[in-house]
Amino acid sequence: MRTLVHLALFCVGLALLPAALAVERDPDTHFFMPFLGDLREELGEARADRRKGLFVMYHFDECPSCQRMRREVLNRPDVQDWFRRSFRPIAIDILGAQPITDLNGKTQSERAYGRAVAIRATPTFDFYALDGARVYRHVGGLFDPVDFLLLGRFVATGAYNSQSFKEYRRAAGKGS
Repeated sequence: MRTLVHLALFCVGLALLPAALAVERDPDTHFFMPFLGDLREELGEARADRRKGLFVMYHFDECPSCQRMRREVLNRPDVQDWFRRSFRPIAIDILGAQPITDLNGKTQSERAYGRAVAIRATPTFDFYALDGARVYRHVGGLFDPVDFLLLGRFVATGAYNSQSFKEYRRAAGKGS
């Protein structure tokens, strides 16, 4: 009888193993860098840390696609680690009131800044080069972590200069 109990506990443990191995980390502490509102300082930090540039996710709390991105993609350690090595990722709430100082030194609320940079849908992802130029914008969620990492690599490698993201994905064996 004791052997059957041990066998049953072992089987339950095996059944729970995949869930235990599926590590998730909070995107607010492991993906996004703390942001005090000055984009010039953030870009300076990216330069000092020898990153490719600045990555900005525009969102708002009630955005279903933003929540899904956080739940299915931005909580993954592989995504978090790669983006933090390559870019300085920050989040801007397009309905927020925090003061933002833009790359030209103008200060306004997050809401006003979102309008000023023409955010029309969330999530929107902007990538900025180390000189402050916005080099790529992707509008809409990417709910496959592989696709999201491809987007980062697309920008980090400069592939955006010679092809569309759709072409880049196709060359990587993803999509049509």
